[in-house]
Amino acid sequence: MNKGICILPMVPVREKPSDKSQMISQLLFGEVVQIKDRYPSWLFVEISHDNYVGWIDKKQISIPPAAFLEEMEDEKPVFLTEKYAEAHGKDGSRLSLVMGSRLPGFDKNTFHIGESVYKLPEEVSVLQGKQTREVVIETAKKYLGGPYLWGGRSYFGNDCSGFTQIVYRMCGYNLPRDASQQAEQGLLVSFIEEAKPGDIAFFENEEGSIIHVGILLDNHQIIHSSGQVRIDTIDHEGIFNKT
Repeated sequence: MNKGICILPMVPVREKPSDKSQMISQLLFGEVVQIKDRYPSWLFVEISHDNYVGWIDKKQISIPPAAFLEEMEDEKPVFLTEKYAEAHGKDGSRLSLVMGSRLPGFDKNTFHIGESVYKLPEEVSVLQGKQTREVVIETAKKYLGGPYLWGGRSYFGNDCSGFTQIVYRMCGYNLPRDASQQAEQGLLVSFIEEAKPGDIAFFENEEGSIIHVGILLDNHQIIHSSGQVRIDTIDHEGIFNKT
């Protein structure tokens, strides 16, 4: 089965093989997919880190050598934590990267895609491995002000579950894509009494379906994507939105 890697800052994953089709998720640079089917200029793919499926434009990914993909599977992922950065290739090429991009083979501010080597600015910050609750919260706050976008997973547009997924992914924890799937992970705690900063809070509608998700902070606050990534007050009744 062929695999591909995202080579653009962000790539829409669509419900159907059409540019007019709804975006249901998003690939970020360096994320890997399995190619399940082909349809003229489209590929039906399964995203490797969350098993989500959808259609992508085949021009927006690269098919790297199998040895490179095996190398990626064996390494501990490194993620960019800057909102935006530019990487420069030895051949003079440039890559635009957004927060949450995976940097294969990262070492001393360089990374590579196959044989192509790229260098990032010295001051750029990254995360690798499992992080503490404090780092989860610090990472989440970097997304403050990022606009809501259905299907999005980047600072420049994200939905509620895309936001929680990418924050935890950068901090070393893979979550499913949708809020209802995320709610099936981890341990259930009694909301206010037992919850800690960095825990994930889920919200149901009248039918009992999960419709929203956010990350808990101190002092009865929550950071979540609603119109934009924002901090609001939360209690047993739900989220108190001041605007």
